[in-house]
Amino acid sequence: MKKLLLVLTTVLLSFSALTAMAKPGDQLKYLPVQDGGRIKPYDSFAKEMLEIVYGKSRYEGRNATEIILTWMLSPQAWSDKKIFEVRNHQVLEAMKLPKDQRYFNGQELFGSDRFTLLRQELQAKRETKEKLNPYFQALQRLENQFFVFQEVAAGRMLRVLPPKEGMNWTAVADLPEAFQQKFVGITTAFVTYIGAVANNSNQGDVDAAAIKLDEAVNAFETAARAENPEAYNHDTKIKAEVHYNSFHPFRWAYVFYILAAIVLLLVWALSKESLMKAGWVLLALGFILHTYGFGLRMYIMERAPVSNMYETVIWVSWGTILFAAILELIYKFRIILFAGTLVSAFALVIADFAPAVLDPTLQPLEPVLRSNYWLTIHVMTITISYAAFFLAFGLGDLGLFYYLKGEEKNHDKIRAIVTAIYRSMQIGVAFLAPGIILGGIWADYSWGRFWGWDPKETWALIALLGYLAVLHARYAGMIKNFGMVVTAIITFSLVIMAWYGVNFVLGAGLHSYGFGAGGIEYVSAFVAAHMLFALYVWVVRQGRNKKSAKS
Repeated sequence: MKKLLLVLTTVLLSFSALTAMAKPGDQLKYLPVQDGGRIKPYDSFAKEMLEIVYGKSRYEGRNATEIILTWMLSPQAWSDKKIFEVRNHQVLEAMKLPKDQRYFNGQELFGSDRFTLLRQELQAKRETKEKLNPYFQALQRLENQFFVFQEVAAGRMLRVLPPKEGMNWTAVADLPEAFQQKFVGITTAFVTYIGAVANNSNQGDVDAAAIKLDEAVNAFETAARAENPEAYNHDTKIKAEVHYNSFHPFRWAYVFYILAAIVLLLVWALSKESLMKAGWVLLALGFILHTYGFGLRMYIMERAPVSNMYETVIWVSWGTILFAAILELIYKFRIILFAGTLVSAFALVIADFAPAVLDPTLQPLEPVLRSNYWLTIHVMTITISYAAFFLAFGLGDLGLFYYLKGEEKNHDKIRAIVTAIYRSMQIGVAFLAPGIILGGIWADYSWGRFWGWDPKETWALIALLGYLAVLHARYAGMIKNFGMVVTAIITFSLVIMAWYGVNFVLGAGLHSYGFGAGGIEYVSAFVAAHMLFALYVWVVRQGRNKKSAKS
């Protein structure tokens, strides 16, 4: 097993190293850009801009690095391209646009008086300082799409030249004459290169054009670095970020988790013990990639990567695997590892496929969070408790499944699941309680008071009391096996409220740095579906018990 793990790890690291190697024509990705309060590669800037406007990081199979530069070089060529994504049906109705269409061109959206009227409506709503509902949030996104495209096309958003003194880099539109000539060298080489690719020129011509583009980018970087070498000293992190963007470590992690879950399902359901080693290897590879991605984000941002909802989802799924592996090594129930890989993969898939809700971009810390010490010990402690509760939730789902299949014939499996749920809840409480206290100390340090019944504080306390009630009831014999399975699901809704609901639904309180929007209908449906599933199993179980009592 050790040899197999070593071989697979070597293969993965080799693959990772290959993705880190730049190809001819890729140097443009590494061009340092100032945006969003930090220095990032042009690769990240381009992906983020295209995702804001189009909702994806590629357009018709072409990289964002190409698309964004062509917006600036020839904005009129994009006038009839359907690149603006609008999902909200109320906004489409207000704009008098077809509801079954998702993408529109600029003239359809911004060329009519309707857009001006809706912007005025949005501004009036903002002045009331009320929380924007999904309709106004969608309007705000539309306004932002318009702004981003206009600013990129005008060359005012792409800041590529550090100042000799000060912090603010110069945008392309404001470059001094000497640097304008050098940037024109980049755009000229870029047009030649994409022209060679589009015309299917022979590989020699394409490579020559790619090398010319790299030389033009290098010439601009050399001149820019001479202006302010200290401000341009980000080469290592720029390379790490481009590698992070291209490698997608979390995507590879959930691929291995899904494979591990399939193998572990066979072990648990069909008693294929010989496959257990393969399950462990696949899980270990996923966990290595998961940790690697986490480490990359930490290195690039120089902080614990738990500052927004996306990062906490990644962190919680990592903790779920860790707790599942520890409990599995202790109890060897097989089902714990299966439940852990299943729910962890689910969380990573959601994080990967919902960038509009879970923003994966690397952002600097909000001013209130600018304490790596407190961010690490408070946020990481309190959110790792969610990982244990998430594992209990996954086990609860499996428990309901076995109750549905037959309580008597699956008694041993149900008992194993309940034991794992109980231990998971204990682990969660052991982290959540000190996490709340540490949050109070940080609140006293930052806001001058330990406790203020802020919605985030209140719901964290409600979640803790909910799990304490379940554990005490179980200890006192008030909750039996079925009760533990059901409460593992019900009490996780308290965590969802403290974790997602306060930030994305209530949107109130001093934790405003974590607020976001979107996904309410999906999260509500997720919670409701599990409640209904638990109710359905309870009804089926009651029916079976009555039938058994009569016979």
